[in-house]
Amino acid sequence: MSDFPRPPDTYLQFIQAFPKLGEAWKLAQEAGADGPLDDKAQRLIKLAVAIGNMREGAVHSAVRKAIAVGVTEAEIAQVIALAGSVLGFPSTVAVFSWVERELQKGRS
Repeated sequence: MSDFPRPPDTYLQFIQAFPKLGEAWKLAQEAGADGPLDDKAQRLIKLAVAIGNMREGAVHSAVRKAIAVGVTEAEIAQVIALAGSVLGFPSTVAVFSWVERELQKGRS
C-alpha cells in the first residue's frame, strides 16, 4: 500500500480512533487482493463498484489508487461510460464530476 498516495486525514483519524476496525479493513483489503487479477484490473473493478454504489468518497479514493498503479485516464473514462447505461444520465454526470475533480488534482 506504500505505492498509494497518503490517505486522507479523516481516514487516518478514523483508524486511530478505532484501531481494530482499521486492522479489519486492512485484512479485508488483503483478502480481496488474493487471486488472479492484476493490480490494474483490481483497481478498475473497485472503481466500478464505487461508481455503481454512488459512493463519492470511494470514487475519489478509487481514482487516486487506480492512477497510482498505472491506470490511464482513458481507462477510467471507459469505466464511467460503461456505467452510464446502468446508472442513467444524471448519476453518470455526477460520477464524471467526482472523477474529474480527482484527476484535476493530479494534473496540477
